Amino acid sequence: MLALTASLPTTPLMLHFIKSVGFAMLLAGLAGCGSLQNDIDVPLPSYSAELVVECYLEPGKVPSLAVTTSVPYLSATLPQVPPDVKVTLTLPDGKAVALEFRPNYAVLLDTGSVIKFYTHIGRDTLKARPGDVFKLDVRDTQGRVVTGTTTMLALVPIDSVEYKFNDKTGSERKAYFLTNFRDPSTPNDAYRVQLHKGNPAKGALLKRPETDISLEDQLVNGKPVVVGTSYRFVAGDTVTVTLYHTDAAFYRFRQSVRDARSANGNPFAQPAAILSTVQGGVGIFSVLSATRATKVVK
Repeated sequence: MLALTASLPTTPLMLHFIKSVGFAMLLAGLAGCGSLQNDIDVPLPSYSAELVVECYLEPGKVPSLAVTTSVPYLSATLPQVPPDVKVTLTLPDGKAVALEFRPNYAVLLDTGSVIKFYTHIGRDTLKARPGDVFKLDVRDTQGRVVTGTTTMLALVPIDSVEYKFNDKTGSERKAYFLTNFRDPSTPNDAYRVQLHKGNPAKGALLKRPETDISLEDQLVNGKPVVVGTSYRFVAGDTVTVTLYHTDAAFYRFRQSVRDARSANGNPFAQPAAILSTVQGGVGIFSVLSATRATKVVK
């Protein structure tokens, strides 16, 4: 039989027939692959939305905060601004101040500004001194309650701000900045150092900072600290350094938010939980202790 098959003549018509049959079998095989598809509905665990609170008190400014709701990661619903939330801020003297629901939605359209979005705001500017304790109470009509307590930390003075140019010329000649201060001898201090470029009197501090660095004092407790930048400033720049003295909880919150953003959408990253400083919900409640220094690059 092998000899008989080998002796058959191969004509162009037979080749065309063989190719046509092979192509038809290929199409049939591909069509059959559709039966390999199987849609599976994965049951997701039930989720209860929590109140999300973000409140940074600053001496000399009107207190405000933002209250939204959390949503599941795979939810098509965007975070909502609940209108039925009552906010009470208790001052160091025990006076309870109600913050009015008055969202500033307009700032959400200004991507170049760092003015924070808020949902509730007070009427009078805040008076705060190191050691003052503030309390926050946020509750809605569904029975959700978020509370928090924060203490204003001591101001840490900036010892000096200096800059140094590189060895290049023309448009490549740029300077880096060094901010010097001394960490107190108390443990668990943390810092946030921001550098803004521009005239502070003309709203420079309302724009995004050139640099934004956070650090703890684990390795520098009670010692001098130097925070540097890259070569990014030129002659004529007005640079304002802001040194925020924070606690370890504030530092961990910011780091956890950064880690959560990095893990978002990354299949190889570990899930990151937000390390809140409030109880009963998610978020941050803190009073900012800041010192500033301005220098003109010459």
